[in-house]
Amino acid sequence: MNDATPAPKPSAYIVRRLLALVYDALPAVALCMVIGAIFVVVLTATQHDERAYVHPWSLLNWLEWALCWIVVGAYAVLSWRGGGQTLGMRPWRLRVVTVDGGKPTTRALVIRYAVGTLSLLAGGLGFWWAWIDRDRMTWHDRASRTVIRREPKR
Repeated sequence: MNDATPAPKPSAYIVRRLLALVYDALPAVALCMVIGAIFVVVLTATQHDERAYVHPWSLLNWLEWALCWIVVGAYAVLSWRGGGQTLGMRPWRLRVVTVDGGKPTTRALVIRYAVGTLSLLAGGLGFWWAWIDRDRMTWHDRASRTVIRREPKR
């Protein structure tokens, strides 16, 4: 008889993780709307034109998107660092922990966010990877050595 037991699999299945991501899109969009509004106010004040806007594909447009990515990343990393959860993870009782169950470092969480972004930009391939991974880990789980666990009901 083999005494070696397989590593425990994260109990947060990909469907719950994706639903939490949909919930988290709401505060992310709100943050980006605030950033967009700030850009419009600043442009209107500096150009003295009531119809001022950020032109698509301009340097200012890229700056706006970069700022949105940074602010949304700060929201995610600070939420994960503070309590292991974002607003979208709470209803599904999901929590980010290290592979051994500890509290992740800020560096690991930044890596998680950056690789998660690449995963989404690749059409979600890094998320769907969890369906075929032996440990049900996504690309950002593996890169950051963190996982999402589902907490039991209280």
